Amino acid sequence: MRRAWGLGLLCGCTLLARAQIAAVPPATAASALPQTAAVALSMLPPVVLGGQIGAGWRVVTLPQQKPPVTRFSAETVADRPALRIETRASYGNLVFEPASGAVPSRLAWAWRVHQPVAGADISSKDGDDLPAKVCLSFDLPLARVPFIERQLLRLARSRSSENLPAATLCWVWGGSALPGQLLDSPYTRRLRYIVLRTQGEALDTWFEESRDVAADFRRAFGDEAAVPPPLLAVIVGGDADNTGAGSVAHVAALRWLP
Repeated sequence: MRRAWGLGLLCGCTLLARAQIAAVPPATAASALPQTAAVALSMLPPVVLGGQIGAGWRVVTLPQQKPPVTRFSAETVADRPALRIETRASYGNLVFEPASGAVPSRLAWAWRVHQPVAGADISSKDGDDLPAKVCLSFDLPLARVPFIERQLLRLARSRSSENLPAATLCWVWGGSALPGQLLDSPYTRRLRYIVLRTQGEALDTWFEESRDVAADFRRAFGDEAAVPPPLLAVIVGGDADNTGAGSVAHVAALRWLP
């Protein structure tokens, strides 16, 4: 079953209105990378392969979305195959749903920003935009979700054929936020940000990331679960629908590490 990944929008009245998704099939590509024998995980296919979006990844938007859709395309940057994420007052995610719910020990990738989102401030609804984010969604049991949020989520799920995620952790290239800062989305606590890079970083420069998934999950959602629940999806995205601005970023070499 496909799931709804309206990240940053599952709150209050917007929770019901945006419970469904519309998927835009990306270009097909060659087969996925070999599975890492040391980790019992479903294969994480490359985001970009052979000059196209990798097989298994799909573009996800909001139902009856009014903002334009964030553009995802394959591009070679300094001899490196990369996913280009281009926003123009837009919203959208590139999503992969693994066959197994096993959680990786580490998630690694490289990213760079060519044009940041002007006016981005992920602590406010008006500024909740990002040139790039890498996220994991988890199948957190409803019993772990605080009562009011649990009822909202139940109501949204009752209006949808989709299993809306109860916990999504995003590592983000924030705007004015501080490096290392942990923030709830201004729209919902079902989505929490860890800021890795900010608008103060050098432009057009690759930065390598490697994250301990369990440790970061405990930091973000440790008030609700001590260990990560089963993995639902891997998400890469960027948006500028709240500020009405634009941005260009790249993500490369997204992969599990043992």
